[in-house]
Amino acid sequence: MERFEKAERLKQLPPYLFKEIDRKKAEVKARGVDIIDLGVGDPDLPTPEHIIGEMKRAVDDPSNHQYPSYSGMSDFKEVVARWYGDRFNVDLDPGSEVVSLIGSKEGIAHLPMAFINPGDVSLVPSPAYPVYNIATLFAGGESYFMPLLGENDFLPDLTVIPEDVADRAKLMFINYPNNPTSAVADLDFFRRVVSFSEKHGILVCHDAAYTEMAFDGYRPPSFLEVDGAKEVGMEFHSLSKTYNMTGWRIGFAVGNSEGVAGLGAIKSNIDSGVFQAVQRAGIEAISGDQACVAEMNRIYSGRRDLMVQGLREAGFDVDPPRATFYLWIRVPGGYTSASLATRLLEETGLVVTPGNGFGEPGEGYFRIALTQNRKRLGEAIERLKGLKF
Repeated sequence: MERFEKAERLKQLPPYLFKEIDRKKAEVKARGVDIIDLGVGDPDLPTPEHIIGEMKRAVDDPSNHQYPSYSGMSDFKEVVARWYGDRFNVDLDPGSEVVSLIGSKEGIAHLPMAFINPGDVSLVPSPAYPVYNIATLFAGGESYFMPLLGENDFLPDLTVIPEDVADRAKLMFINYPNNPTSAVADLDFFRRVVSFSEKHGILVCHDAAYTEMAFDGYRPPSFLEVDGAKEVGMEFHSLSKTYNMTGWRIGFAVGNSEGVAGLGAIKSNIDSGVFQAVQRAGIEAISGDQACVAEMNRIYSGRRDLMVQGLREAGFDVDPPRATFYLWIRVPGGYTSASLATRLLEETGLVVTPGNGFGEPGEGYFRIALTQNRKRLGEAIERLKGLKF
């Protein structure tokens, strides 16, 4: 019996996605099996040297040792605004339409606290990154799940959302390029989102963490490129995947000034901003030589091609993604997402993520992260080819 009863918000949490996987992984590893972990979306590539060098210089500067600005250094926000203009042709006011984040997850998690009251609704995609739903629950709201289905190219069908739900909704979360499905969205879809949110008074929150991780010449768009998007929405970006900086914890939110101000008000009462040395490194990342991003995409593109070919040879049905470092793979007949993941772990030592762990519509799929080098991915393919389905 627990001595201290947990708050209701913790009791509402769905089961931890990786808890059972971690338990089985430890069990298999204890038998001496060589584990190849394809489940974690954490880049294995190092942070580029020029970013590390700027961080070292910034750490030595005593002016960076004090409390930072709550909303972010003006230099950092100006660089973000300039990058948005160059990359997406989107005009941003760095003073009112940009806020720095301790990683985009932090900002996404805090946003519902600014706009959701008990009983309010967030429109949440499923399968999806769990924080959209969890942040809504923590704010006392309810999640209405929008299924991402293959027949709809893993885009939510806004036309099937009941009118009464749409009228109660205060937030809508979308995420393209998408985790976990690796799907992409075009400007026509974003236009439909703008029209829907204008009609129902919904603040759109676009998680755009993977826009710079794309292949074959594809350049994912920003939601804010669409006319009217800045009047109804915000976009969240992260340096984590673009520059292999997952541990550095720096990102930013941009767009609608009311949304940025609301998020900033929550953050000013909860955290003290991003360490200025990390922001200096972020400035170097965003404004410096982007050859590192092109090289990263070249590496992941090669890994994608290797794994797609190997998976197909092993009998799996998989489409090559245009963006992200994830593969969203159909489960063979006779298996559930969880039973297949269990078999792969126990018989081959491969860790993959069952699709239903991201939400019920993810059943029938599993996710692989391309965060192992080519040698290890080749070993994974050989193990898969040894199975019979």
